Amino acid sequence: MKTSSSKGEANDGVKGNIDWELRPGGMLVQKRKSLDSSSSPMIKIKVSHGSYHHELTVPAQSTFGHLKGVLATETGLEPKEQRLLVRGKEKEDEEWLHMVGVKDMSKVVLLEDPASKEKKLEEMQKSEDTLKAWEAISTVRTEVDKLHKKVVALETTVSDGTKVEDKEFAILTELLMVQLLKLDSIAADGEAKAQRRFEVRRVQSYVDTVDNLKARNCGAFSNGGNINAVPVIWEAFESGVGSMKSPTPFPATTVITKNWEHFE
Repeated sequence: MKTSSSKGEANDGVKGNIDWELRPGGMLVQKRKSLDSSSSPMIKIKVSHGSYHHELTVPAQSTFGHLKGVLATETGLEPKEQRLLVRGKEKEDEEWLHMVGVKDMSKVVLLEDPASKEKKLEEMQKSEDTLKAWEAISTVRTEVDKLHKKVVALETTVSDGTKVEDKEFAILTELLMVQLLKLDSIAADGEAKAQRRFEVRRVQSYVDTVDNLKARNCGAFSNGGNINAVPVIWEAFESGVGSMKSPTPFPATTVITKNWEHFE
């Protein structure tokens, strides 16, 4: 954009310098001075944003882009998320307030850009889903901690050589599998997904531990594999059966005769 300066004389005879600028298309117009709140009068604008209302004081010769910047601090909406309407028509950032008839106490409507609003709703939903996932994983973690204590207690019992009923292993395995199903039903992304994966591997390791303990327990008490074998007490009979000693032989003084007894 080219600019030039020339001397001119107003109708009242006062001489002064006029700055000109060449607009796109070849139109030569008087150059606008840069926005300066000290030289431009200030006006109040009523901005309606849904159920909220704001009164802003801005220079009269402001652009709608400048107004969006002021509104950003008031509403928390970034300028690119704002749509400003005057008398039902949306205005562009480079348009000037006074050129479209915005004066002191004029009303401007602020709308949030639909695409931006939808994106925010998606982010809020995603954040809510992530929070739910963390809560669900935390609940499972608490239950798994309790089951881990039972696994440790079971391991101690088997290591001590005490026989454990098979149903104890089955019940504990089933409880661990229930937690695996709960973890599988949790929809998670990002860090929550990684935490869920960690808990899944943790539960699987406990299931493997219980299976190994069950095998040790069965092997220890199978035939020929007793760890704490119960001593067998044999009952000694006079005939020698069941005793560790052979039967006592007949005395050497015994005499065998052939005297038969006759019966009538």
